[in-house]
Amino acid sequence: MADRATHHRWDDIPREELNPLLDRRLVTGADLMIAHVYLKKGCIVPMHAHENEQLTYILEGWLRFRVGDDIVDVKAGEVLCIPRNLPHEAEAMEDTLDVDVFNPPRADWLDGSDSYLRQPV
Repeated sequence: MADRATHHRWDDIPREELNPLLDRRLVTGADLMIAHVYLKKGCIVPMHAHENEQLTYILEGWLRFRVGDDIVDVKAGEVLCIPRNLPHEAEAMEDTLDVDVFNPPRADWLDGSDSYLRQPV
């Protein structure tokens, strides 16, 4: 990454449609990735795990997570911290906008190999 700051506007970043219920926008730095994730009510992000530490901050709506053996409801204004390699899934209980932050950036999101998100509904 260059030794200079970069400025991004969410509205200038095209939304990537992964399936009819799930879109996202990404900004990636050298060691971090931040994403706006748009989930329509009923969207399910299937059980998965990754090497990336994850912070999920709900801006609007409500996600129900299964994290390991626990169920955690995360609503607008709340943050869920998910350690590396911990299996988790999410269901949108309402139309939801969340901000996900990953360290390191998600290689599968960047190269399109995130097939678990691209399944037809």
